[in-house]
Amino acid sequence: MGFELKKTKQIIERDAEVYPEFARMPYYPLAVARGHGAILEDFDGNEFIDLLSSASALNTGHAHPRIVNAIKEQAEKYITYTAAYMYSEPLVKYAEALIGVTPGDYEKKVAYGNCGSDANDGAIKLARAYTGRKKIVSFIGAYHGSTYGALSLSAISLNMRRKIGPLLGEIEHIEYPDCYRCRYGKESATCGLECLGAFKKAMTTYMPPEDIAAVIIEPIQGDGGLIVPPNRYMKALYEICKDNGILFVSEEVQQGFGRTGKWFGIEHFDVVPDMLIMGKSIGSGVPLSAIVGRREIMDSMDAPAHLFTMSGNALACAAAYETLEIIKDEKLVEKSKELGDYAKARFKAMMDEYEIIGDVRGMGLSIGVDLVKDRTGKAGNREAAAKICYRCWEKGVIIIFLGDGVLRFQPPLVISREEIDKAIDVIEESMKEFLAGDIPDEILETAKGW
Repeated sequence: MGFELKKTKQIIERDAEVYPEFARMPYYPLAVARGHGAILEDFDGNEFIDLLSSASALNTGHAHPRIVNAIKEQAEKYITYTAAYMYSEPLVKYAEALIGVTPGDYEKKVAYGNCGSDANDGAIKLARAYTGRKKIVSFIGAYHGSTYGALSLSAISLNMRRKIGPLLGEIEHIEYPDCYRCRYGKESATCGLECLGAFKKAMTTYMPPEDIAAVIIEPIQGDGGLIVPPNRYMKALYEICKDNGILFVSEEVQQGFGRTGKWFGIEHFDVVPDMLIMGKSIGSGVPLSAIVGRREIMDSMDAPAHLFTMSGNALACAAAYETLEIIKDEKLVEKSKELGDYAKARFKAMMDEYEIIGDVRGMGLSIGVDLVKDRTGKAGNREAAAKICYRCWEKGVIIIFLGDGVLRFQPPLVISREEIDKAIDVIEESMKEFLAGDIPDEILETAKGW
């Protein structure tokens, strides 16, 4: 390791005394002191190119001057006065702006919360209230959050579920389409959407469609491995929902606000959801979530069915409004597509040289680089991913891995091409060092991940 970590280690030692282990999945010893754009700095002055964006929560980058100014201006007026009882102009202003960028040519309303987890809970409530049905369909490999409703929707980690049951009832999980590791052994030319067949069969055997309130789906399955479903799968699923009075809900917490090269991930599939669930980058780092849905759905519950003291607070709404304006003014949706295409091309070129790369997939600046033990069996190479990510950190690049070995490439949308090139160069150097056996096994004690 070529840099000093004295102050960082002191913070980590203090952290161990006061912060529980269940609240973090560690990758390497990084304690952030400051950031700007796509660059992070730790407490010892070491700088890193950020390819994680605080778990895709900082699409406008670190400490964007306009976000900082919006927060300061609002804080000098007032920080919050609960929307549970009173009215707020920043709340209204942002809701009007948010409705203007969401898909769907229908009347909409916006409900606020504090994080993507509670927005998922709210979507469950709304779906049940509006339809009068109880069952909610989610997907194997999905991650929706840690509140009880969001946790019940999730199906990605046994550790999320151990010791804390029972979870929310009437949640059914079906398989998410994974074309790289198709469990039916199909190729694109021979695919008959067999992965959707299990859902169809369920509706004719044990899950009556008239009992299903909603299907909640990530347009790209994020923490499940950045898996991109085929367009025709999404359209077929949508048609099943429409034919059976089932609400189609797009969970955009990770993929929203320009991340995929469109405002929202679902827009890649030419379907219009009944509701969208949002969080993470919505406020450029200020805690906020939102549900945007058809007016009739949003009017289906009575107060106080889903409200929070701090939801839609003035400070968060001011930051969120400025976030939308920055995305528009700096053309970050277009930039995400352009730089995403560029980064994918670089990773795909690396596939010719490194057999360890089994697949490169994604949309915009939401890219997964799937590392495998061999390309025939396609078994994920978690050890390689852990070691490569750790070595990248040692070389000044922040990237993590998901699942059995998928590198998660989700930098702030404000990143420059030069920074992308430098970061991918570091990833390639680290890959070479792994293949040469130059990264010690000891790092696996630290780089635990999901």
